[in-house]
Amino acid sequence: MHVPGWHESTKELQRDGKLQMLGIIQEQNPDRCRLFMQWKQMEWPILVDTFDQLEVSVVPLTYAIDEHGIVRKAGLRLQDADTIEESFVEKTWPEPDVSPSSPDEQPWRRAARLATSGEASDVAEAVRSFNQQVERDPEDGWAHFRLAAALRLRYDSSGRQDGDFQRAVDHWQQALEIDPNNYIWRRRIQQYGPRLIKPYPFYDWISEARTEIAARGEVPFPLVVEPSGAEIAQPARELASADRVQSPDPRSRVLQDGVGTSGRLIDIETTAVPRVIKPGESLRAHVVLRPNLELLAHWNNEVEPLALWIDVPPEWQISSQLLHAANGETAVSTETRLIEVEIASPEGVSTGGVTFPGYALYYVCEDENGTCLYRRQDFEINAEVASR
Repeated sequence: MHVPGWHESTKELQRDGKLQMLGIIQEQNPDRCRLFMQWKQMEWPILVDTFDQLEVSVVPLTYAIDEHGIVRKAGLRLQDADTIEESFVEKTWPEPDVSPSSPDEQPWRRAARLATSGEASDVAEAVRSFNQQVERDPEDGWAHFRLAAALRLRYDSSGRQDGDFQRAVDHWQQALEIDPNNYIWRRRIQQYGPRLIKPYPFYDWISEARTEIAARGEVPFPLVVEPSGAEIAQPARELASADRVQSPDPRSRVLQDGVGTSGRLIDIETTAVPRVIKPGESLRAHVVLRPNLELLAHWNNEVEPLALWIDVPPEWQISSQLLHAANGETAVSTETRLIEVEIASPEGVSTGGVTFPGYALYYVCEDENGTCLYRRQDFEINAEVASR
């Protein structure tokens, strides 16, 4: 890889104090970069630019900056590492005649800085600020991208609001429609999207990294959000459609969640990535199920696992109509469960909104030692087919 290659080629220069490495990442989840750096034993600083304040549209970009803060070489490639000592490190660079000035801070930059604190109130303020920027200029792709990054940041926090993930995906997609050449924006959709649009698996290295770090006697750095199925999935050239199977509750005889209780014991949220597709394209549906902690709900893990059923029109393809989520290791638990499935449209499909109805069947307990019930909950996955 590009970064480890530069690191290995310049280790002696770094050790001798002749060269300082510094990285800037535009990752949505910077803690994963921290784990990668630990894995590759690269200890130089990394700055986080989740909101792409530098407004770069491609990566990697490599620059050589002298002791005065002046960029002396740009567009460096890995093969240039062999000559970097002679062409840059050992050269004497003149001091500039003028001192660099700092640009006036724009409101959105303050919002980006606030959001990185991780505090729920700061993230909420960032969402409000970027939302206002989008409203002022709906054709500003950067505003859409930054609003999406803030929404996904909030989705991954304790301040999560219903629909944050889907709104994030929609704004990333709008940004990409404004500028389809921006790799950073496209990567967000690819990160959570179907296998057919993935250039490579983004985070499949994490398991290997943790194993090697532990073998060295170190403790791997923890991740705020574990990569989901989409983030570690291998690319595919075509959707492997599963055989149609029978619905486990075709007559809706299982009682709906909420019947006989003070409310729904399990909350379900669906997100389509991307939500808007063209005929012949696919999407990846994320179905998230969370126990309602206000009602003290717990999964019952001593019975058959959670089952998820999704209906699609006959001409559509789905990777699997019937899916399951593994039970927890203890008798009861309260973890969030995520199930992902890919759905592909036919070439001649009509344009407009499309809904894929589904339902979940699960065993859930009222409190840790409370009554355990078998319940069903219906849901929908909503998408749109746009003309080419």
